[in-house]
Amino acid sequence: MQRRPLIAGNWKMNGLAAHLEEVDAIAALAAEKPTVDVALFLPATLIARAVPRAGVVAIGGQDVHGETHGAFTGNVSAAMLHDVGATAVLVGHSERRTYHGETSPDVAIKAAQGHAHGLSVVLCVGEDAAVRNEGKAEQWVSDQLLASLPADADPEWLTIAYEPIWAIGTGVIPTIDEIAAMHGALRSALRGVIGDKADTMRILYGGSVTGDNAPDILGLDDVDGALVGGASLTAAKFAPIIAAA
Repeated sequence: MQRRPLIAGNWKMNGLAAHLEEVDAIAALAAEKPTVDVALFLPATLIARAVPRAGVVAIGGQDVHGETHGAFTGNVSAAMLHDVGATAVLVGHSERRTYHGETSPDVAIKAAQGHAHGLSVVLCVGEDAAVRNEGKAEQWVSDQLLASLPADADPEWLTIAYEPIWAIGTGVIPTIDEIAAMHGALRSALRGVIGDKADTMRILYGGSVTGDNAPDILGLDDVDGALVGGASLTAAKFAPIIAAA
């Protein structure tokens, strides 16, 4: 089944006002590739300034709190993201799970919050090296996905991103066969919960995606795009990934 590709960049804790020129350049790239959706998940400090210059590029936040408002110093709500013009949010990234102790139920709540406030949601899952080396990756990540899904999960607003933790920023990625097997397993797990809607759910691959490996990865049947870290910080490195979709 044909699913519209999504190439998403996660800038993580990078980017100052001077880097907004890269948003301009990425917007121009996206305009030249109308068959592909492009999104940038930016630091909260850049979102409001990026939105007016993003063109067809969706601008999103990198995290959201599970409550609508309250005494949560340093956190950002889904309503706040929507208020400054964001149209998307990233939840469950391994760096949030690892460094901030977020659980899969936490992630499900955050995904529901994003949807409730009109944001599209990219929900991240992935295993560490120990799980992969034990040969348990597909079952482990499928279980993590099911535990992270909000009750009303729907491809109209939800996208899944598979990021093997051991591949993020390392330059080492799973083999093409391993990526294909994981994406197939995740789609099968989704089918058990949401039925035929699983066939229209986008599942992205993330973890050391570059212009060199993007064509092979994006050519797989169950890979519907990429979640890109370091290579999304500049239009020059992001361009060949968008072009490969």
